Amino acid sequence: MHGAIGYLILTLAVSLAASGTASARCKDFVPGPKPQNVGRDIVGQELDQIIDRGFIEFAVYEDFPPYSYRKGSASRGIDIEIGRMIAADLGVEARFNFVAAGENLDADLRNNVWKGPIIGGRVSNIMLHVPYDGEYACRIEQVVFTGQYFEEAIAIAYSESEYGDEPPVPAYFRYDTVGVENDSISDFYLTTLFGGQLGKNIRRFTTAAEAMAALASGEVKAVMGPMAQLEFGLNDEVGIHQPPLPGFAVGRWTLGVAVNFRYRPLAYAVDDSIRNGLESGRVEEIFESYGLTFSPPVR
Repeated sequence: MHGAIGYLILTLAVSLAASGTASARCKDFVPGPKPQNVGRDIVGQELDQIIDRGFIEFAVYEDFPPYSYRKGSASRGIDIEIGRMIAADLGVEARFNFVAAGENLDADLRNNVWKGPIIGGRVSNIMLHVPYDGEYACRIEQVVFTGQYFEEAIAIAYSESEYGDEPPVPAYFRYDTVGVENDSISDFYLTTLFGGQLGKNIRRFTTAAEAMAALASGEVKAVMGPMAQLEFGLNDEVGIHQPPLPGFAVGRWTLGVAVNFRYRPLAYAVDDSIRNGLESGRVEEIFESYGLTFSPPVR
């Protein structure tokens, strides 16, 4: 799972595993003074300013297929198409700022949404592909989390020649090799499952795409990771399924967008665009155009 995204899901999973349940949204939360936006290069902020200048800028993760990546000079991916849909609804041009995932989601939001990095870079009007969690949203007051457009889930891709009509479950990896993205929620889960008995069969890769390439070449027998990333790497010899995952606190999460807390009208307009896209089927069509199964968010 891509850097900072995995950080939030992993943190939430550990929290739920320790407590056994999720606490009520914003329980015991005491808001402090609203932080000031001290960004060094604010890109254009109010909705009317964006419309007047004729473009809107989206922060998207780099090298993150099928969500956001470059193919030659062209920007491709689901998040790219979601951004273009929003821009079209606002009547402006979509521009994309490809960013590297930071050490955690706090840093990504700080650098790309409300403050800006210390050296180089800039904030954008909207950040796409932001995992939503109510408790986390309470803590990060600088950001409006809105526009949920997809529910991602953990799945297992596997070699059909190895498993036939009996797809693997995690217990199989006591004996069979399985690929994961390094430091992802899948890596954490399998590493700690059954008291660490699976460790010798876990193969770690820089990205989910590399893990799927290893599955295609026969280097591993299965890959565990986010459903959309696995589906994007499928071929006729690979199957995919979502088995029960014992002890997995967070197997599903919702993806949406983040907007600076100062720009509520922009956040409302973006949420309206995504809601209309869900209701009209445009968002589903985007996912299907990349060969992916669409799972609508629970809004």
